[in-house]
Amino acid sequence: MPETLMPAGYRRRVTDGAVARALAAMPAVVIEGPKGCGKTWTGRSFACSEVLFDRDLNARRSVSLVPGLVLEGGEPRLLDEWQLAPEVWNQIRHAADEGHRTGRFILTGSAVPPDDITRHSGAGRIARVRMRPMSLLETGESTGDVSLAALLEGAPVAARRPEADFRDMLDALCRGGWPRLLGRSVPDAQLFLDGYISELCRTDVSAVDGVARDPAGVARLIASIARNVATTASFSRLAAEAAGDRPLNRTTAAEYLRSLERLFIVEDAPAWRSHLRSRATLQSSAKRHFVDPSLAVAALAAGPELLLGDLEALGFLFESLVVRDLRIYGGARGASVYHYRDSDALEVDAIVEARDGRWVAAEVKLGADEGIEGAARSLLRLRHKVDTSRTSEPSKLLIITATGYGYERPDGTTVVPLTALGP
Repeated sequence: MPETLMPAGYRRRVTDGAVARALAAMPAVVIEGPKGCGKTWTGRSFACSEVLFDRDLNARRSVSLVPGLVLEGGEPRLLDEWQLAPEVWNQIRHAADEGHRTGRFILTGSAVPPDDITRHSGAGRIARVRMRPMSLLETGESTGDVSLAALLEGAPVAARRPEADFRDMLDALCRGGWPRLLGRSVPDAQLFLDGYISELCRTDVSAVDGVARDPAGVARLIASIARNVATTASFSRLAAEAAGDRPLNRTTAAEYLRSLERLFIVEDAPAWRSHLRSRATLQSSAKRHFVDPSLAVAALAAGPELLLGDLEALGFLFESLVVRDLRIYGGARGASVYHYRDSDALEVDAIVEARDGRWVAAEVKLGADEGIEGAARSLLRLRHKVDTSRTSEPSKLLIITATGYGYERPDGTTVVPLTALGP
């Protein structure tokens, strides 16, 4: 196999498996995710040559002047931040049809281009892989002793107490899973995140579709989402809380939010659709989440000490951290993450559903005994409500805590610390 451009000290990612499978099956793969999550390094770990469009103006110009030139080189060939030279999309489509060889191109992108750029489908030619900031397993704060894939198969759980304690988890939440922040202090991470959000508001949100946005309004909306993280807050509520010198109406809030979604910054959890035995009505509102909860912490100008003084807010942020890691671990096997809420006031924080219909339900608790008991009751209510003649039995009913041991409870629920979870 030809030598790749793998950077020195590259730390393997959960996403690597999905990229490898896509390259083995398709001519091209697009790795999509927010800026700074490690897409370029992952692309280089597979690539034999590269074009870095964000650093090479001549390369961007050549895409339209000399079509196909930037595609020449050792394969797989990395085309980094391809959306800066969107004409390359169709050139790759055509090249992919030549010889029908797999594993030819790797594209990375930190924004979704306007629809007309990719109106010609890449179906059968280009696979997409979603990348997020690093999970606790990837940053070293989780042992990975408990496999989510095994949980989906109903495997029993017995996990030792991880070395990472509550404070380690709290620091990891505030620091986030950004590769460049590995080993950095929380104050250093907060400086980086402040700059990240500032650049997002000042430049990225307007650049994503060429429509000028008010940076102050975007910043207020981000802060509003942060205050409502892990809730089903409506557009109207987000807009009302983001009101400042210039009122932000519901339509404007929705436009700003769509831009943040296209930048992979906001990633809401949809409601789970299932068959119920009862007459309860399933609620359809999505839960608000950032791609990494550290962005919410930064937008709130919070930190470990402040969060320790507001355990309710910490609970919502911890839930968002759990959802981030469940998405990463579940995505390795094609599973999706949802939440459950019905008209009987039953809520369950996360449902992980695999492609074959197997599913696990999870309630998220920081760790108090009374919280665990309440979580168990909610999970057992959900199991009773789901019509298992039309939907399979849950593989596991999980109570995900911040720290502690992993074990099976006599009532059929299972306690798993996030610091022991892995793919």
